[in-house]
Amino acid sequence: MQIYFIRAILKLRGVPENLTIYSVLVWLFNPFTFTIGTRGNCEPIICAIILWIIICIMRGNLFQGAVWYGLVVHMRIYPIIYALPIVLTLDPNHFQCGKKPTIVDWNSRQHKSNETSNRLWVLFQSIFTRSRILFGLISATMFFFCTGIFFYLYEWEFLHEALLYHLTRTDPRHNFSIYFYHIYLNYEREFAVLEKLISFLPQLIVQIVLVFRFAQDFPFCFFVQTVAFVAFNKVITAQYFVWFFCLLPLILPWSKMKLKWEGISCVLVWIGAQTHWLFWGYMLEFKGNQVFLQLWAASLLFFAANIYVMITIIRRHTYSPVFKRLVTSRTKKTT
Repeated sequence: MQIYFIRAILKLRGVPENLTIYSVLVWLFNPFTFTIGTRGNCEPIICAIILWIIICIMRGNLFQGAVWYGLVVHMRIYPIIYALPIVLTLDPNHFQCGKKPTIVDWNSRQHKSNETSNRLWVLFQSIFTRSRILFGLISATMFFFCTGIFFYLYEWEFLHEALLYHLTRTDPRHNFSIYFYHIYLNYEREFAVLEKLISFLPQLIVQIVLVFRFAQDFPFCFFVQTVAFVAFNKVITAQYFVWFFCLLPLILPWSKMKLKWEGISCVLVWIGAQTHWLFWGYMLEFKGNQVFLQLWAASLLFFAANIYVMITIIRRHTYSPVFKRLVTSRTKKTT
């Protein structure tokens, strides 16, 4: 299903068939996706819904996109980070009543325009548009409807485990996160709520910067947001990598990165840093050696590898807004 959705998104954007096939193969033959996707979790379903939401927005089917968005945030809380770029994407210059948005063709790739610097001001000027209000109301209704059903069935235990727990989560078990060692050393004492929430600050700042930089190229924005969200998270497990791997094929046709040597170097840096971490994890988990400090150093190295790869991808990406500006009566008069 993901393959079909990835291909549909690329074809909607006018990507040539050969590039579409290469991009689809990146998902199909990725060892992480079929290993993690077949071990019993629902990550492939979440990925499929995210891809379908992108298709709905590109086709101008905002009602269906909003319904699925509310559902996917109920199933996994992390897609809430896509709310702001979606709001920015639903620009009145792209979405108008009775008109479908016009998609920029792949052959019309362009560099970032000067309009980006004014986007924040434009957003606040026209934030309450019909499309934004409808998308917000429908997705919120779907989210609260699903959450309300399960709250009725399981009461506060569900609300805590599904939502509230993530705000103050402290996991003493070793994982890829740079925060795990601090949590491990201080787990026996009670963390203040402010101390638990302060770790979200770097994550929040990076998310805001990325959104206002790349929102109009929203598939790419989703990708870099997800990479940054995972890299800065308090807990990182291997299944989180699937969240951005499903978005990777959507950005490859706009990358100026050559597989040789830059692409290979990014792959080797990322896999090498992860393998280094897994070695120390093996020494701790299976051999019983006290290598927590070495494991934390490996987490720092893996964090640096994620940031290096993300920055390299950003630098080599050709910015391309998904939608063309619609010609309105006002713009006609000015021209």
